[in-house]
Amino acid sequence: MPQDPMDFEWSYWIEWGRERILWLLAGHLLVSQVSRLLVEKYKPWCLMVYGMAACWLLLGIKGFAVILLHATISFAVAQLQLSLLTWLCSLILLSTLRIPAVEEAKRKWYDTENEYYLLLFTVSVRCLFCTSFSLEYCWHGPAQKSSHSFLWMLAYVFYYPTFHNGPLMNFDEFSKQMRRQEAFSLKTNLSILIVGIIRIFFWWCLAELMIHLMYIHALYSSVPPLEAASYWALG
Repeated sequence: MPQDPMDFEWSYWIEWGRERILWLLAGHLLVSQVSRLLVEKYKPWCLMVYGMAACWLLLGIKGFAVILLHATISFAVAQLQLSLLTWLCSLILLSTLRIPAVEEAKRKWYDTENEYYLLLFTVSVRCLFCTSFSLEYCWHGPAQKSSHSFLWMLAYVFYYPTFHNGPLMNFDEFSKQMRRQEAFSLKTNLSILIVGIIRIFFWWCLAELMIHLMYIHALYSSVPPLEAASYWALG
């Protein structure tokens, strides 16, 4: 059956995934395993550098600078240790994405609209991570502040598997997993990788099946069928 052509986001991310994101995720996996074997103590910083390089490659120096600037401003505001100011800072940073002059300036950085939208999606999700880090910084006592350094914030913000679309993981959980040192087991790591691939493949196939059988987005953009349906059918 033909695919629903109105699902913009699915087509958008599939295109980016095939072109670059899938390969960058594979690169992250390689860097993660190599650093775990050779320099486990510095694994968070190796992954931070990789995430920054991937950001630079996809979004360019200006896109990278925007995300770095947002993180720096959020960290500076968090030093005041007021949750309300952290929320206000996050809302103001997000609101800058909708200022027409700023939108036009950012569009000129790229050759296509898809590249601009990638920046928009990424900055929005990164703002959630900056907010999470800053709030936890405000909530923790002086004894825990040392584990909430700017370097750790960058490692958290530029962690590549969650870079474009999440999911959101709070900083404490991220830090706990990064600091945990486990004995390397090829059998265990291989089984985790295989299960992960199977899960991704299953959900991908399910999403593709829904797009070919359930024309949800096409119905949204077509008024007559919606007007003809009862409220129960729409529900």
